[in-house]
Amino acid sequence: MPFLPAPRPIAFAARLLCLTISSTLLCQPALAADSAALDASAAADASAGAIQTVHVASTRDENSGFGATRAGASTTKSDLSLFETAQSISVLTRDLLDSRQVTTLNEAIQNAAGVSSGTWGKRGWDDFSIRGQRASESIYVDGLKLNQSNYVAQEVFGVESIDILKGPASINFGLVQPGGMVNMVSKRPRAESFNQAGFAVGSYRYKQATFDLGRPLNDSGKAAFRLDGLWSDTGDQTDLVWFKNHYLAPSLSLDLGPSTDFTILGSYTRRQYLRTQGAPVKGTLLPNRNGPLKRDQFYGEPGFGPYDSSQKQLGYSLVHRFGNGWKVAQNFRWQTMSMDGRFVSMSALSANELLQGRSAQLQDVNGHNRALDTNASRTFAFGGMEHNVMAGLDLNHDRVHYGNQVCRIVALNVLNPVYNTAVVCPPASRLTDTTVSSTGLYLRDQIKLNEQWRLNLAARHDRARNRELNELTGIRQRQDTSSNTGNVALSYVLTPNIIPYVSYATSFLPVSGSDFFGAQFKPEEGRQAEVGSKFQFAGGRINGAMAVYDLTRTNVTTADPDPAHLAILSSAQVQTGEQRTRGFEAELSADLRNGWSVQGALTVMDARVTEDNGGTVGRRLLNTPRQSANVWANYRFRGGVMDGWTAGLGARYEAQKTGPSVDYTVPGYTVLDTSLAYQGRGYRVSLNVKNLFDKQYYAGVLNANVLPLGDPRVAIVKAVFDF
Repeated sequence: MPFLPAPRPIAFAARLLCLTISSTLLCQPALAADSAALDASAAADASAGAIQTVHVASTRDENSGFGATRAGASTTKSDLSLFETAQSISVLTRDLLDSRQVTTLNEAIQNAAGVSSGTWGKRGWDDFSIRGQRASESIYVDGLKLNQSNYVAQEVFGVESIDILKGPASINFGLVQPGGMVNMVSKRPRAESFNQAGFAVGSYRYKQATFDLGRPLNDSGKAAFRLDGLWSDTGDQTDLVWFKNHYLAPSLSLDLGPSTDFTILGSYTRRQYLRTQGAPVKGTLLPNRNGPLKRDQFYGEPGFGPYDSSQKQLGYSLVHRFGNGWKVAQNFRWQTMSMDGRFVSMSALSANELLQGRSAQLQDVNGHNRALDTNASRTFAFGGMEHNVMAGLDLNHDRVHYGNQVCRIVALNVLNPVYNTAVVCPPASRLTDTTVSSTGLYLRDQIKLNEQWRLNLAARHDRARNRELNELTGIRQRQDTSSNTGNVALSYVLTPNIIPYVSYATSFLPVSGSDFFGAQFKPEEGRQAEVGSKFQFAGGRINGAMAVYDLTRTNVTTADPDPAHLAILSSAQVQTGEQRTRGFEAELSADLRNGWSVQGALTVMDARVTEDNGGTVGRRLLNTPRQSANVWANYRFRGGVMDGWTAGLGARYEAQKTGPSVDYTVPGYTVLDTSLAYQGRGYRVSLNVKNLFDKQYYAGVLNANVLPLGDPRVAIVKAVFDF
């Protein structure tokens, strides 16, 4: 089957990214000057006879503007810059998120190549895939994994940046899905005092209030306190649907001496909402014999709800530098999570396509998580080479209590809906208590072989224990697994501005359950080969990356092909599935001296089922467009009557999507976003319009019956005051 998709959408996406790149041509004088400075710095190092280090002669903060030069230390567990790291990593900076007025994690990660988000509708928590593979259960905060069954969407107002690591990441993080993971880097105290308050209003009754306060606690500013918070209340394009959010995050840095950094981090999140996942396929995307259906119609029950979820986190980050060159880093977090929810799901339409079948559910989930990661590292010379060696141990304990009741509810007339009907709920159909504990030991050596060549070698061993109690039947299940994973990468400093690389990485993820005969499922495994290149110009103000990769996921559970087994156990499964993603990604970010800031990404991806017991072999994976692209550009006016103004314009494109078990295709779409902002003395006012021309599109494929809707045109006006 062909790897490259049809040329027409690719040509559009390529033109979109080229528009981003062409913006950099306006800064050629500054680019040439800074590139010369870089070359001079590199030549000076070479003449000194030292092993060459890639220097970034930047006069700005590392992650200010749109272009980050480093990921969070908890993401890479390394002192290397993004330019020097032989792996695909996207970093979404605070300035980029604020420029677009991002309000959710799903919306934020649309800026990254290889990511598809929001395709499961507005369930109330974060849903996304990376490189064709579902990655929603691989969300980390400050390098520590959240509860695996986390039903609380993460608040993006409380982050300094969002790092997206693509491909198998078990070497640093253990039990993760093979497509990649997201690490949210929390805001931390600063050495200076600041006070900021923000207020926003927008479409669909959107209201938001925020604050961000900070104080140094000693003269050096190393001891400091920070408190940020958010309240929001909004409706939705779907009638009767609403969302309310509360967020509070204190943090405290202590001065334990010049060799020690210690920060305590906490947060509290509460979300209440009436859930919706979309509209019937027939009557929206496909014809309905009764005519088109309204896009704003609600198919649930307004009186059967809402969801009420909360999350609490408390932990610390510790780094100590010993006098002999060793550095020890430790991160710890305790997390609790609870969710009490009611929702109505949609099944098939009736034969006359007039009555929408429905099913109601009661969900009660609560759990906690303890995570601890400790590593020690040191740089030294040996055998004429420079080594940065790290050894680490991480521990994770995860417990979830899950209760579910499946209730009966009458069908809804799609042309004349009548709400507030009776919901009959029998006793709980599922009541489980699950504990997952894991221990990982990892080793890594980053080697500078000579002035050009860099070699990264890493290995890890994990042990995982799963215990599950079915409280309805009293049946207990035990599962113990272990696995070895690794990573090897080789890079070459072609010039001070270009570093190509090649890498190979593996991952593993335990799978709970057993086959018809009671044999425990083996862990899923992932493996990926990647070839890419990093680019950096203008003292770190222009950053780019591109990569081609081949990713395979094995030991995927599929339906048992034996009819005799299914007759006895309808949910019987075997592990014969395999999925493969091959693709190309390119990203560019630039913060130029002439007022332009630009971020763009391009993805070409072929993700398919390669082994299965059914008829899905060769079919594309769920919600994986063959092409996608995005660009966001700001221009800051300087001098004259427009001094202080900033204008922004962007576009987002996704090709058509489908799934292995559905018979329809969701068409591709392109939407435009724009912004206009004014920075005054002590205040900033901005207007963002998303989906400027109110394009009607569909966010993804859910199943054969339900179609998640894309977001309509939304306007948000926000004012932020410094005092």
